Formats: sequence, structure tokens, C-alpha cells
Amino acid sequence: MILAGDLGGTHTRLAIFPPEPGTAALMSAHFASADYPDFAALLDAFRARHPGLSLTHCALAVAGPVLDNRCHATNLPWHLDAREIARTLDLAPGVVALLNDVEAAALGLPAVPAERFAVLQRGDPEARGNQALIAPGTGLGEAILYWDGTGHHAFATEGGHSDFAPRDELEAALLHHAARRFPAHVSVERLISGPGIALIHEFLCTRAGGHPAWMPPPDADAGAAISARALAREDPRCVQALVLYAALLGAEAGNLALKAMAVGGVVIAGGIAPKILPILADGVLLENFLAKGRFRELLQRIPLTICLDERAPLLGALRRARGMP
Repeated sequence: MILAGDLGGTHTRLAIFPPEPGTAALMSAHFASADYPDFAALLDAFRARHPGLSLTHCALAVAGPVLDNRCHATNLPWHLDAREIARTLDLAPGVVALLNDVEAAALGLPAVPAERFAVLQRGDPEARGNQALIAPGTGLGEAILYWDGTGHHAFATEGGHSDFAPRDELEAALLHHAARRFPAHVSVERLISGPGIALIHEFLCTRAGGHPAWMPPPDADAGAAISARALAREDPRCVQALVLYAALLGAEAGNLALKAMAVGGVVIAGGIAPKILPILADGVLLENFLAKGRFRELLQRIPLTICLDERAPLLGALRRARGMP
């Protein structure tokens, strides 16, 4: 049996699959990542729920850079080492793999049904070549799928931690606001993420001269609360925040498309996009994706879609495990 996992900054999903391709999970569990001091404690909780498991392979998608089968999760105080996990599971080190969660999502895309993609731009129907994936969630992941002429090979990047580059006076003011919170470095991830929605909302309220009567409760998921009010059209400031967020996401997706020459397509994945699809699909994101001056025509040829299936990283981890000896 295979243990596959998607270890995110907010949620962790673990599932047991049989080794045969095309088979569904035998059991799965969902955890709040912050409830556990480390992955070992979460793994203990999972094994307590499902005692007597006999595993042959394990692959885990982790939100963070993976080097030498080790990872320090970016948005959690977790240090993961495949060798230690192998010992815990009584497996050989060679059958336990860690991979970046966005790389895993890229690997998992072929297993996602076509109806689980929302099309923002059809682009060239005969598109072939490199692809790219951008996935805002607790953080911002970016991956490239290199095309070798017959198939794609996914690899992770840490592009979400590159500098945020404002394009107009409003975005320049947003950068200065964010820099007061993060004086060492304002990355793209600080704004294009769940916490980024809250930061953008805070900026807009401050710029307007004060906070409105409604603000997210201190213990709430502020990004989710702002998004819910925006989608319900209950608060103009929340709508403005989500529209600006969509514009920034579109611009960064366009940047990634150019850097990867992703003429085969760009996919937006992660946990946020499916939840705010009406805002992302209303044209603001696409217009900012295309707004690259002389390269607008090239970008118009690139298929742009949103993956609505949050299982993509889990399916990618499963694919990696099934490819092990």
C-alpha cells in the first residue's frame, strides 16, 4: 500500500492507495497543520486512526523547498527528513520521497478530469511546449513543466519569493505599506496568498482613511472572511481587495509564462482560486495576464486555466510513489 500526502501550510491530507494505477484511495484523513508541532506528531495521529497499516511506499508533497530529500516547510515549523519518516514507517529510505507541493501539483494535473478545469483563455488549440503552474494558498508556489518534445517534466521553483514589482501608483503604495510589515523583503507571496488578501484589504482601508465598521475577527481566517464578503457583494472594500488580488495574480501568472516560455499553457491551482472563481473569471485576471506590452500577442496564444481540484498535489505524490522501484 502507498501512503501519499499533501502537507500544506493550512491543511494536511493523507491517503492510502493501492499500488495499481487507476484505483481510488482506500482511506483518507484531513488535518489542520497548525494543530501539530511537527509532522511526526501528525503522522502518529494518522496511524492511531488506522492501525496495522502495511505500507510499501510513501510520497509526500510539502510546501517548501526540498533538497536531498529534506525540507523545512516554509509556513510551518516543521523539519522533514525522508530517512526519519522511513524509519518511523519501517520502510527502506529509497521508497520514501519528499517533493515540493507545487511540483507535485504539476505531476498530478494529468490525473485531474478535464471538467475540473475552468477555462479563462482557450489560446492556441494546438498549443505544445513548456507549461507553468502558479498556486496561491497559504503561500505562493510556482512550477515549470519542461517539454522535451514528447512529454512534460515538472520541476519546482521558489519564484513566489521573488520581489514584488509594482506597476502603477496604487501598487507602489501597496508595496510601501507591505514594506512596513516586512522591511527585509516584500516578496510576491506576501500579496498573492491567503494572508496577502488580508494585507491588501488592510492597505485599502488605511488608504481610504480608516477601517470600516466591519473587520475580520482577530482569530478568523481574514483572507477567507474578506473573500466571502466580496463574493456576496456585502462590502465594497472587500470587493476592491479581491479585484486587486486578481489583478496581481494575473500579472504574476503572465510573468511566469514569459520566464518559462510556457506556450503549452499556464494553470492556476492551489486552494484559493476555486473558492473565488467568480472574481477570477470576470476578466480582470486575464487582462493583467495579457498586459505585457509587445508580448500581448504571444500571451493571447497561451491556454490559461484554473484547476478546481485541490487533490492535484496528492495525486502528484501518488504518481511519484507509483513510479518508484
